[in-house]
Amino acid sequence: MSTTSVAPAPPGTEGQDAPRAAARRRSGGRGRRTAAAWGWGALGILVLVVVWEGYKALAPEDGVLIGDLRVLPRTTDLAMPHVWEMLGRLGEPVTRAEGSPLLWAAVALAALTTLGIAAAGWLVGLVVGVGFALIMQRWRLAEWGLKPWILVSQAVPLIAFAPVVKSWGSRVEIGSWEWPDWLSVAVIASYLAFFPIAVGALAGLQSPARRDVELFRTYAAGYWSTLLKLRLPAAVPYLLPALRLGAANAVVGAIVAEVSTGLQGGIGRLLIQFAGQASGDPAKAWGPIFGAIVLGLVAAGSVALLGLILKNYRRGEAA
Repeated sequence: MSTTSVAPAPPGTEGQDAPRAAARRRSGGRGRRTAAAWGWGALGILVLVVVWEGYKALAPEDGVLIGDLRVLPRTTDLAMPHVWEMLGRLGEPVTRAEGSPLLWAAVALAALTTLGIAAAGWLVGLVVGVGFALIMQRWRLAEWGLKPWILVSQAVPLIAFAPVVKSWGSRVEIGSWEWPDWLSVAVIASYLAFFPIAVGALAGLQSPARRDVELFRTYAAGYWSTLLKLRLPAAVPYLLPALRLGAANAVVGAIVAEVSTGLQGGIGRLLIQFAGQASGDPAKAWGPIFGAIVLGLVAAGSVALLGLILKNYRRGEAA
């Protein structure tokens, strides 16, 4: 009978493989979570398509009525085009005129225009939201005074507020510089973006345990040292989800503001323009809708790049 002997590990190396194994487990866990998220997303789209086509096939053309009240929409091709018709229309020209661009290209160009405006609004919302959070964390009286107004600000009807901002902006002139129309849309986008960022940043800045704050005080650390080395790193798991929500809100604000102010070139204006042509080309009207959905996903997903940079601070990230 033979036995196999295992050579003992060299002195001082027993614990070196443990951190590597833990890192591999964390990497594998993140990979599985990412794959699961993509899988659930694809499944959700598939379910939506099945429900759409199933309802169109089974429900009456006049929709579902309770008495004289229609509770579910009509299923005619004018009201509910087939999914493959809507997707196929993206590969056709916008109009029958010679040289007309493909629908997907027109939607993509409009989406990029809106994305640029929304990005400007998101950056302004980031600065304003984090600034409010720092002020409220530093002074409790400021939190008592500002936080209720920040919450109330989101109750203002955006579709009515946008023309007011455009009217104010049209009166701004600094030398030869005049307020451009797109800047009014960016202001509206920042108005929606700053709210989740301010709330998330405040929760993150207030998240360090009292014992950690007291430890910094024991070492005579000042406000700025505590902020940079304790509070801001602790705020990352709260701030990243808030930034994603703020990015999506900025896109919504930009689209609504484009509709309200009549700004040309963006996806909001394209939605209104193609909706007016839906009676003759119902599948065409869904092109900008798909573009707006993808635009929101791209805006929120772009924050994931920031998350990769700050991955060492994302332990226990808030949902």
